[in-house]
Amino acid sequence: MHPHKAHYDRHAGSTENVAFMKRISKQRIDPPAVLPGMGVADLIDSAFLSYNGGRLREGCQLYAQRMLAPDCTVGLALSGALTPAGLGMSCLVPLIEAGFIDWIISTGANLYHDTHYALGMDLYQAGPNLPDLELRANQVIRIYDIIFDYENLLGTDKFYRTLCRGDAFQGTFGTAEFHGLVGKYLAEREDQTGIKGKSMLAAAYRCGVPIFTSSPGDSSIGMNLAALMLEGNKLRLDPLRDVNQSASIVWEAKAHGGTSGVFILGGGSPKNFMLQTEPQIQEVLGLAESGHDYFLQFTDARPDTGGLSGATPSEAMTWGKVDPDKLPGTVTCYVDSTLSLPLITAYALSRTAPRPHKRYLDKLPALTAKLEARYAEIRAERGE
Repeated sequence: MHPHKAHYDRHAGSTENVAFMKRISKQRIDPPAVLPGMGVADLIDSAFLSYNGGRLREGCQLYAQRMLAPDCTVGLALSGALTPAGLGMSCLVPLIEAGFIDWIISTGANLYHDTHYALGMDLYQAGPNLPDLELRANQVIRIYDIIFDYENLLGTDKFYRTLCRGDAFQGTFGTAEFHGLVGKYLAEREDQTGIKGKSMLAAAYRCGVPIFTSSPGDSSIGMNLAALMLEGNKLRLDPLRDVNQSASIVWEAKAHGGTSGVFILGGGSPKNFMLQTEPQIQEVLGLAESGHDYFLQFTDARPDTGGLSGATPSEAMTWGKVDPDKLPGTVTCYVDSTLSLPLITAYALSRTAPRPHKRYLDKLPALTAKLEARYAEIRAERGE
């Protein structure tokens, strides 16, 4: 007799065993066949069962069923060169217009390349194995398998320098205020040309979605603003204002019984800047709070290399960034954003009705004033 046969005979199919498996399982693996014409959302629900496919399904369901509830404020952290690949117009603009994104923290590069499309410039698909010396000789710029004319950079630089020499830009702005003003002019340009739906900046302005940049000098937009400073231009960006304004959005979301969800594409500085809103509220300002309620990240970064992009929701919980009571409402899916973003966009638009826009861009001064007033009360209570 096999030494373990008695063990198998004794336990196989036992009532206790089945009950235990049911407690820890989600569903029995018995998917229907994939059929021609099956919709994306149905495909994800039925065939994406395990491994990273399973995590992607869980992420889609978390986003559509819980994060897009009427009382949840959804923040998007955006890194990686997604807008030049067309994912701004194909995915992010529809999500913004549907009310599925309430505020954004993005790299400046994504906003700079987004501007190409608003200005009617062309970018092209190519391949990853290109003769870079020949591209350089022919003034062709490459972002992996995307190529475009060097004139796109010069034209976009000229647009920002000309725009920001205007009277409306002579002052100090938070980056969300600055991008809102840029978005206003890009939206007007889209109205004039009839080319709509191409720019995330324009869509965010129309829908009142604030877009922050955690490192405003780290992009071609920041480079051009630095050049304007040498001319004596009075435009200044205040990243500390961003810290308080972004915290005020989360404070407002939670203060009246609502929830806060973070949707992270990639990682880097935008991820940390979005998550640090909770330590800012709790640790620094001393206000009663417990962390973001929902955490959804698509990343290809591992947690064991010491990089923030791979930091898990449970690790973030130790900093106060994620509510420990809400850890079941977290999903990390190890797949890159160029695969996951179109899928979750199609899923959400199929499964969830559009939401009213919260228009936090219009409310930033009032929200920050409320946070400031509450902080003053806390300081008075502490005798500071």
